[in-house]
Amino acid sequence: IGVIGPLTGAAATYGVSAEKGAKLAAKDFSTKDLKLSLKSEDDVADGEKAINAFNTLCDWGMQALVGPVTTGAAVAVSGEIADDMLMVTPSASSLDVTMDKTTVFQVCFTDPTMGASAAKFLAEKYADAKIALFYNSGDTYSSGVADAFAEQAKASKLDIVDTETFKDDSSTSFTNQLTKAKEAGATLIFAPIYYTPASVLLKNAKDMGYEMTLMGTDGMDGLLSVEGFDTSLAEGVLLMTPFSADDEKNADFVKAYKDAYNETPNQFAADAYDCIHAIVEAIDEADIDITVDGADIAGDLAKAMRKIKIEGLTGELTWNDEGQVEKPATAYVIQDGKYIAA
Repeated sequence: IGVIGPLTGAAATYGVSAEKGAKLAAKDFSTKDLKLSLKSEDDVADGEKAINAFNTLCDWGMQALVGPVTTGAAVAVSGEIADDMLMVTPSASSLDVTMDKTTVFQVCFTDPTMGASAAKFLAEKYADAKIALFYNSGDTYSSGVADAFAEQAKASKLDIVDTETFKDDSSTSFTNQLTKAKEAGATLIFAPIYYTPASVLLKNAKDMGYEMTLMGTDGMDGLLSVEGFDTSLAEGVLLMTPFSADDEKNADFVKAYKDAYNETPNQFAADAYDCIHAIVEAIDEADIDITVDGADIAGDLAKAMRKIKIEGLTGELTWNDEGQVEKPATAYVIQDGKYIAA
């Protein structure tokens, strides 16, 4: 099994966590009859480098792929695969990743599912909130979640009082956007952004005396581990994410992960663990000869993926005809440095 993700660079937290989760799963799911061997390649969250990594792994003898971890890289590789390799990505959430592909699958929610689920959660729990929508207009993930959120927010009659955008080159300060949101009377900001800009946003809000509730999605997982970030600023932050290391049902995995790596696993580690779990179940379901080339078993494994159901770390997982995962959406609130069910 090959693993592709950013092991260096700005998005390294995602790739390194996924690699560690996959390694732990390979150890847990290996048997005498099915020995799982992993090889990882760094794509620095870049599409061209991801394709090079894919070709390197094919030369190594890869029969199935976990990754790529980020959306742009996953779209590039899924286009290269041409249905000749089983690919299961832990966290690349765009619809484009699996569109018109028969052997490509997602363990993460799609962007539209995430955005719609967040809006439905707010309609149920924060119906009276005045909401500002923040997103990165230059990022596929952020924009995709935001678009779906806005559509469902309208249907759910949420009160969106302000919409603010930014791009990567302006993510070092959100004072201007926060000022507009505050003037609009926003009491809650929904921001499908990554954890590093989220830490900046929270510090900016604190510095300007703006008290509001911040809600993010799975890309914000990792907020508490940002170097130099005052984690007290994250108190009360809401997250739509499928995994909590503080949930008792995940205790065995969390302990094993801490024992192996001396750190707490995040959602990306759990998703990658579920990727390996799914591949193993698909191998069993397909009843294939595992000594043959990946291209020869890709079709059978893909058919099996659409039949299996696994009790994963991130929920009960099944897959539809489009390769998209179907599992429960969950929301957490950060309290005293822990993820508590919201």
